[in-house]
Amino acid sequence: MPVRYRALLAAATLASGVALVAVTTTPPASAAVVHRVLFDNSKAETAGNADWIISTSQPDPLGQNANPTSETSWTGALSAWGVALQRTGSYSLKTLPTGNTITYGGSGALDLANFDVFVMPEPNVLLSTAEKTAIMKFIQAGGGFFLIVDHAGSDRNNDGYDSVEVANDLLTNNGVDNTSPFGFSVDTNDISSENPVAISSSTNPVINGPYGTVTGSIIRDGSTQTLNKTANSSVAGLVWRTSSSQTGTTGAFFTTSTFGSGRVAVWGDSSPIDDGTGQSGNTLYDGWNDTAGTNAALALNATEWLAGTGTSTPTTSPTTSPTGGGSCATTQLLGNTGFESGATTWTATSGVITNSSSQAAHAGSYKAWLDGYGSAHTDTLSQTVTVPAGCGGATLSFWLHIDTDETTTTTAYDNLTVTAKGSTLATYSNLNAASGYVQKSLSISGSGSTTVTFTGVEGSQIQTSFVVDDVTLTPTA
Repeated sequence: MPVRYRALLAAATLASGVALVAVTTTPPASAAVVHRVLFDNSKAETAGNADWIISTSQPDPLGQNANPTSETSWTGALSAWGVALQRTGSYSLKTLPTGNTITYGGSGALDLANFDVFVMPEPNVLLSTAEKTAIMKFIQAGGGFFLIVDHAGSDRNNDGYDSVEVANDLLTNNGVDNTSPFGFSVDTNDISSENPVAISSSTNPVINGPYGTVTGSIIRDGSTQTLNKTANSSVAGLVWRTSSSQTGTTGAFFTTSTFGSGRVAVWGDSSPIDDGTGQSGNTLYDGWNDTAGTNAALALNATEWLAGTGTSTPTTSPTTSPTGGGSCATTQLLGNTGFESGATTWTATSGVITNSSSQAAHAGSYKAWLDGYGSAHTDTLSQTVTVPAGCGGATLSFWLHIDTDETTTTTAYDNLTVTAKGSTLATYSNLNAASGYVQKSLSISGSGSTTVTFTGVEGSQIQTSFVVDDVTLTPTA
């Protein structure tokens, strides 16, 4: 492999604190729970130049590719979103195809009662009275509703109704509660291009969730929401136009609320969820990876929040610690395990987390690439988490590819050291080079705060690259 020259643009972007996002694969805290999500395609979501589907295989996207690794594994402008959820192992995804009706409490496999979250990405056909009632009752009973609209005048199928009108009709004429049930309305406007900013919060699960911290989003011809806190005190604007007060009622771009036992989120533009891929003939925009916003983290955190506690029994039950310290919840702890949310949750030397095509990722597009310069250099990568009390320790698992131009078979010139809690767990070198990725598994003792650190130290002449991907830390009893 030639000596590594890091792309200045990628390094500068990551150094700026804006997360580059492709397909996020972070197993969140609920990784052992199945969240069932239904994406709508019954309301002209592919009309005109739109392609708001996760896959052309419907209702089951796994029919196109049962083991997707990137947004191009499935066909659709929302494939990055779908694949990211699928790769966590804690989501079951389906699509309501064209020609179907939205129902709740029926006998069909695609009835809303069989799902935890219903995603409606820019609907362009008015819902029937029965469909609107079904959605409202689904939310009342504990379901999560994710509504994405676009700008006024975005009537893609030319039937006289755009997504703004479809949304407001649902909010004001649903047969269950017509008096601003969620505490927001969708504004009839068209904002051409802005980069709205997220609220600052360390506790909001959508802003600071398992898929990273949301700093803002993008508007590329979209609309806003007006809040009515008197009608619903739970309504909250999470992302706002820069010209608006974040404590006010106008200019919200991403809003959440609750209704009955359920949760609701609305996003004012479809561009942020567009991954730039899809069926041929459509004009698409890669907002998912637009570095002006953290759109992937926003979509995925919101999906997780809307899903609530899921519906199935965890596959890994808490076990009792042999030391008698109580139960040990064996749920994977690290965030952004596949690095697909850029530098989010990790502390790394600038440029280490990258989607450079010069080194392949184990899965997805991003990985952590330490060293590879062919000169004296040190790179670090670390994340701090807490191993729950009652656990005897944790297992650190990761995939490692070592690529070197060294020819020696006896001398370790370049080294990668893995440490936790101040102790060295393992050291690898140019002598361990291999043609592909090898999975490593290391044991960490004890509970409490744990910092996992990878340190790559390269010698003065010949390059060795240490490429790390899909890192997990799972507590053990």
